[in-house]
Amino acid sequence: MPVAETLAHQGGWDEILMVAGPLLMFAAVLYLANRRANARLAQEPAASAPETS
Repeated sequence: MPVAETLAHQGGWDEILMVAGPLLMFAAVLYLANRRANARLAQEPAASAPETS
């Protein structure tokens, strides 16, 4: 199977993967970073909040 036939237009699904792949990877990294940031905020002591007298 020649490479040109493999990389030829496949009806649109290959173009969708070229767009959706990076978008899904970006969404996954953003989700993991948000989860990590929320976990870090949950571990901080309440002393970081300003005290009211």
